[in-house]
Amino acid sequence: MSVRPLEIDDPRSVVDQLRGRIAALEGGPTRLGVPVLPLLAGLVQLRTGGVYGVDSATLGLALAAGASQAGEWVGFAGWDDFGAEAAQQQGIVLGRTVLVPTPGEHWLEVTAALVDVLKVVVLRPPGGVDARSASLLEARLRARSAVLVVQGEWPRCEARISAEQVSWEGIGQGRGRLRERRTTLVARGGGRMPMRAEVVL
Repeated sequence: MSVRPLEIDDPRSVVDQLRGRIAALEGGPTRLGVPVLPLLAGLVQLRTGGVYGVDSATLGLALAAGASQAGEWVGFAGWDDFGAEAAQQQGIVLGRTVLVPTPGEHWLEVTAALVDVLKVVVLRPPGGVDARSASLLEARLRARSAVLVVQGEWPRCEARISAEQVSWEGIGQGRGRLRERRTTLVARGGGRMPMRAEVVL
């Protein structure tokens, strides 16, 4: 019987995955809570090492805003229409925000680099994400104790938050100014029953 060495395409990713698994087994700091805005506190709890899905840019900003206001650095990748004013109104501190608007075909490497140094990264992947790419990034999240928020499809999300029953206040019989948007948010995932909360975004 002959023994052949394993063929490994990317040794660094294997090391990252192993580090993540060891940290998880040791109960290390891979599952620490990350602050969220008070209006989202009863709906979702972000934990380091997790991936959370959203269905709108507003929700992506809102999920990053809690950590940003708590003094953490956050980042956005694939947001070529990032609105600084809207982000600030949602609670993002622009002085601690990194933006990579168009990472293109290098989105995976760019996101991995952001995860290395930021607490929360909000990503719009350019298209479908295969399971291997997702696994590589998830291992990186666990190793670096970061959180990924994805606007779009992702193979495995810890929770997915979507907006339902949106209504606007302020406009009457075809006249007036839109003042606020009331939304019923629903969080699904984690083996729990769906959680609902009415918020003003």
